[in-house]
Amino acid sequence: MPDTAAPATATAANAAPPKKAAVRGWPGVGPQLAERLAKLDIFAPADLILHLPLRYEDETRLTMLADLRPGVPAQCEVEVISCEVSPPPRRQLLARASDASGEVTLRFVHFYPSQQKQLAAGSRLRIFGELRGGFFGAEMIHPRVKPVAAGEPLPDSLTPIYPTTAGLVQSALRKLIGGALRHNPVVEDLPEPLRRRLNLPTLPDALRTLHAPPPSMAILDIEDRGHPAWQRVKLDELLAQQISLRRAYAARRAKNAPSLPRHDTLTRSLLEQLPFALTGAQGRAFAEIAADLASDHPMQRLLQGDVGSGKTCVAALAMLLAAENGRQAVLMAPTEILAEQHYRKLADWLAPIGLEVAWLSGSRKKKEREATMARLAAGEILLAVGTHALIEDPVALPLLALAVVDEQHRFGVRQRLALREKGQAGESPHMLMMSATPIPRTLAMSYYADLDVSVLDELPPGRTPIVTKLVSDQRRDEVIRRVHDACVAGRQAYWVCPLIEESEALQLKTAQETFEMLSAALPDLTVGLVHGRLKNDEKSATMAAFSANEVQVLVATTVIEVGVDVPNASLMVIEHAERFGLAQLHQLRGRVGRGVHESVCILLFAQPLSQAGRERLKAIFEHTDGFVIAREDLRIRGPGEFIGARQSGVPLLRYADLEEDAVLVDIARDLAETLLRDAPRVADAVTARWFGGRASLLKA
Repeated sequence: MPDTAAPATATAANAAPPKKAAVRGWPGVGPQLAERLAKLDIFAPADLILHLPLRYEDETRLTMLADLRPGVPAQCEVEVISCEVSPPPRRQLLARASDASGEVTLRFVHFYPSQQKQLAAGSRLRIFGELRGGFFGAEMIHPRVKPVAAGEPLPDSLTPIYPTTAGLVQSALRKLIGGALRHNPVVEDLPEPLRRRLNLPTLPDALRTLHAPPPSMAILDIEDRGHPAWQRVKLDELLAQQISLRRAYAARRAKNAPSLPRHDTLTRSLLEQLPFALTGAQGRAFAEIAADLASDHPMQRLLQGDVGSGKTCVAALAMLLAAENGRQAVLMAPTEILAEQHYRKLADWLAPIGLEVAWLSGSRKKKEREATMARLAAGEILLAVGTHALIEDPVALPLLALAVVDEQHRFGVRQRLALREKGQAGESPHMLMMSATPIPRTLAMSYYADLDVSVLDELPPGRTPIVTKLVSDQRRDEVIRRVHDACVAGRQAYWVCPLIEESEALQLKTAQETFEMLSAALPDLTVGLVHGRLKNDEKSATMAAFSANEVQVLVATTVIEVGVDVPNASLMVIEHAERFGLAQLHQLRGRVGRGVHESVCILLFAQPLSQAGRERLKAIFEHTDGFVIAREDLRIRGPGEFIGARQSGVPLLRYADLEEDAVLVDIARDLAETLLRDAPRVADAVTARWFGGRASLLKA
């Protein structure tokens, strides 16, 4: 494919500028409007063109009032007969309007004085809304209203309804998008034979169709994401992503990394003193990682495995390969509790073979933290475990050769990039990312195209199956009795409080109230409480007491989601389970079943359940395989949480669906390689159109 089509799409007008520049606006868009557009990931005219409608309304035709059907949106042209504000306590704006076929009441529960003027008697209006039966006859509640002159022409296309944000009305957004389409022409980049074979329109035609469908097109047809116009846009988006990831892979292969050949000194010592043997999956994963570390190109590998599959042990062996070569390795975890669990486990394993592990977290006393940082900077300590404190500027790791990131999707992409930049100048450390949230195959193919993947697909012997029960919260007393009986029999229990996204303070209050309720209901047992606001030493003391069975029931927020390992705990109760994500429910359930006793996870739920809540509970009840659950989670939630990009502002796949569009993913991958080889300027144009200056974040 020749590289002669000079891509207008890569011009400054179309490529998204960095975010800082974007908030200053561009011609026709001032700083205040630019701030609002930025909330929609719109930083330039090109982004406006790719901001596609959620749905459509048909304002190309008028319906007589007498022909309206209840619940079916329609547009009418009417004249206002009367308008008044109803008396307190429920002030509402009520207008009577008519056309040649009948009358209707327009009801506004919330209104402004300007609306009252707009609805003055004698005004001619076009109203768009749904008819419903009211106390005084037919009415529309909060219809869209537009003053018109007699005989004013109707629109010549369906009306797009866009995703928007506070302070940005549909009419203003439509005007901006229309202007961007007129003044920033998009160029077709795909070869015509390919488009013909796939039966796809050109990209300019596809975008025009989606922004302004002709009246002849049925709304259901254009809203169907299988429409050829949608398919062309989705292929372009996937192509941009695959080009970006292929370049990331090539750039990584071009970098230098410290070679860490396997000497089998420290690693053999650890394996000899561990109280268990590696599973076959752990052995295979370690062999793959060791082969990568011996190379002088940076490893970028994802180690994924279900809850309890032994990822920490594999990570420890990888870190020892760095230490065997006199280099540093660090393990970063997203929470204090998880990081401390890793630290304690590694310290216990490595102390007998004479290795010290540094512990670095924001909650440690300043003097202790500074002393640890000084020893790391001097290269006296080769292994360190910590939270995001590891990537703060004062932490120097001059010998860093390997960075392990646990629960990598919980970190923002920028945080993972910052850890990578801790290595020596001219050298990139190897990266091992771990996740107990298994990545479905199609997601790995798309988002992790520049990663190698190792899978721990078997559990260590001795793990007992977990029985999952769904119980209405109206049976709470029965659940409390079940907890009491289990603890009297010598077992222990977790009681996890609901996730309340709107308010950490509210979540804390709920945890405190649950702690007090269980303490009163179970006077013969010791009940403990952990949450994110506790000081680190208080959390550690409570967790140590729970591990020692000095605390029988642990009330917790989701800080215990990952990393907590108490084999004697055999009962997990999750309050308001319908509020939790599927992956999170699976993680929490994995805190039990770690010993020899039969374990039960009770999911307490409140009615009524939303459709998504019902689907999540059904999936977690029916499946225990983390990979099956991950596929269900991807179907219900979409890919954003898996890749940890929501925290970073990186654009996700907005329109392509990784399961439904797997065929397009394959086409985009092949086409990306062709463009990079034969038409790099076209490849530049495609990535500039979709990602602008933000594509680098996809490489982390």
